[in-house]
Amino acid sequence: MSTTTDAATPTPGVSLTHRQIMTILSGLLLGMFLAALDQMIVASAMKTIADQLHGQTLQAWATTSYLITATITTPLYGKLSDIYGRKPMYLAAISLFLVGSLLSGIATSMYELAAFRAVQGLGAGGLMSLAFAIMADIISPRERSKYSAYFMAVFGSASVLGPVIGGVFAGLSSFLGVTGWRWVFLVNVPIALLALFVVARVLNIPHQRVNHRIDFGGAIALTVGLVPLLIVAEQGREWGWASATSIAMYVIGVLGLVAFVWVENRMGDEALLPIRMFRNHTFSLGNTINFVLGVGMFGGMVSIPLYLQIVKGVTPTTAGLMLLPMTFGIMSATAIAGKVTSKTGRYKVFPIIGAGLMAIALFLLSTIGTDTPSWLVMVYMFVMGAGLGQCMQTLLLAIQNDAEPRDMGVATASATFFRQIGGTVGTAVFLSILFSTVGGKIADGLKAAAQTDAFKIALGQNPEFAKMLQGSGGAGVDINNTEFLNGLDPVLAKPFLDGFSSAIDTVFLTGGIVMIAAFVLVWFLREKPLSTRSGLERVADAEAVAV
Repeated sequence: MSTTTDAATPTPGVSLTHRQIMTILSGLLLGMFLAALDQMIVASAMKTIADQLHGQTLQAWATTSYLITATITTPLYGKLSDIYGRKPMYLAAISLFLVGSLLSGIATSMYELAAFRAVQGLGAGGLMSLAFAIMADIISPRERSKYSAYFMAVFGSASVLGPVIGGVFAGLSSFLGVTGWRWVFLVNVPIALLALFVVARVLNIPHQRVNHRIDFGGAIALTVGLVPLLIVAEQGREWGWASATSIAMYVIGVLGLVAFVWVENRMGDEALLPIRMFRNHTFSLGNTINFVLGVGMFGGMVSIPLYLQIVKGVTPTTAGLMLLPMTFGIMSATAIAGKVTSKTGRYKVFPIIGAGLMAIALFLLSTIGTDTPSWLVMVYMFVMGAGLGQCMQTLLLAIQNDAEPRDMGVATASATFFRQIGGTVGTAVFLSILFSTVGGKIADGLKAAAQTDAFKIALGQNPEFAKMLQGSGGAGVDINNTEFLNGLDPVLAKPFLDGFSSAIDTVFLTGGIVMIAAFVLVWFLREKPLSTRSGLERVADAEAVAV
């Protein structure tokens, strides 16, 4: 056995040194960087990819398929890792992500890309949740918060590098003889190979296999329940929320979830998500807050880039870079909260402050307009990031601290699972609010502007645009494609920009109200003393008592 592996191999019942922890974290951080970077790169390049594959109207499916498989497999990874161990499941997650990335890089149609992104999602479901579960195994809750800053640094790096790399590759006709946009996916391959090598070498955590049945029935029922609901969340705005297709999805989804609860109740401790865990106050309330937090968080995060790109007219790459204040807010708040928690053992105050700051930030963002200075918007983004940084890791810490060692994988995965479900709901609801109100707001703006001499003169000088406006209140303009605003006379563009800005303000306002609900719920969270024993040490303690 190599020296590196020896140094990183924990002795059961003995706490790890900082060097051992950092050696193991090197593998985990590579896996998380892989997933975080991919999301940022693909988001900034998807429009170009859809154009190249002649599937602009199908691009949502490439995102939906990834989201569905990543969400469904998250709790499955948690349960399987509790049974078979973290290392084999983490290697499996990286391998699936690697295969999905390679296949996505050679896709020839949007349908193929959607299928291959689903394979990527199968791996992504384990990359983040398992990393946090492994942290719980090797680091005590009291000390764990100190290491959270490393994970936030990974997210910060990905948020900076992702839009830049995605924009660069999307803008290249070819690179090394391969079409530029394909490198958006192929760039994952060397990172995944490096992650596989490092994880295989350093992630040597003692695991005692437990002979449990695998809850296939629960996995199938959860799939039947979530897939229709996730699909309608992504496609409902296009289909119509009350259409026959949407209603069919609702019915199938609800029946699937009812079946899932029934199966889980029958399976007992063998269940994918054991029902007994929901009787735990911290688990049930913590994940309820995670769900609400996901709704508010993603509602804000999906709207800010739209504001920057449509209203401010910046490129996707520039918009990504302008999100840096939010990233800095997340990283700095996480680091400060981690140090204070490690020193004092107190943590409840942070999600309270964090939820409050997020609500304040969203209410402040609901006041921005077309002429709001960009620096002020970025200040509001920093406040939102500071709130996020105090919520995400602290809520996960609370859930892990109150979970039994045998349930650590499930408990950790549940936090990611419920936050991701909330994010899907939030994205669907807030985009629905945006696009259901923006048309009327633009129409009102055009009616008011049409009365001014400046607008009449500008319209007369742009006869082609005047033809586009034929119809009631500008109905002749397709707001699904806002490229026509680029280079348009500012006088003519302003009603559209004001309309989008006002509609986005409505989204932020709704998000602020949601975060008030999270703020209220956090007060009911019971703060339990943080354990000074890691998951491995607690297992060793239990075995010693049993002997």
